[in-house]
Amino acid sequence: MSRIGKKPIAIPAGVKVVQNGTTLTVEGPKGKLTRELTSRVDVAVEADQVVVSCPDNAEKTDHLHGLTRTLIANMVDGVTKGYERILEINGVGYRAEAKGSVINLSLGYSHPIEYPLPAGITAEVEKQTKIFVRGIDKELVGATAAKIRSFREPEPYKGKGIKYAEERILRKAGKTGKK
Repeated sequence: MSRIGKKPIAIPAGVKVVQNGTTLTVEGPKGKLTRELTSRVDVAVEADQVVVSCPDNAEKTDHLHGLTRTLIANMVDGVTKGYERILEINGVGYRAEAKGSVINLSLGYSHPIEYPLPAGITAEVEKQTKIFVRGIDKELVGATAAKIRSFREPEPYKGKGIKYAEERILRKAGKTGKK
């Protein structure tokens, strides 16, 4: 049995969880999320909590038990608090600008990069070098931040590029002089 899967998920005040077959909808103050769940695990929505149970002890079902519980917990947290990833831009002349639902990036290429944000994601740029990616869907926030980072990943010699705020770049020594 999955230890994580056994824990019930508390439903905070102001959040509504509705189950329709294998579709689960979570609605809260920040928005509404819907996810199609697997039919291999049982999900029971009670008055103030959601309980995920495993009908058998097969190994594959046990993995899905913990995964399903975590996905539902992320949905509940997303509609109450939301999620955020912070990206930092390092490099001379590298900068970002947010215009509505588009981020304009100047990253040393011959052309600027215009990245349209997916629906449900907002971005805010601070001092042209810090990008705040926010949303209620944890998976989509992470994927959007990873896509923005992929335009210019940090290199190990000077550390130029886009990195996560909590990321630490392992630096390499440059070439030494003649022998």
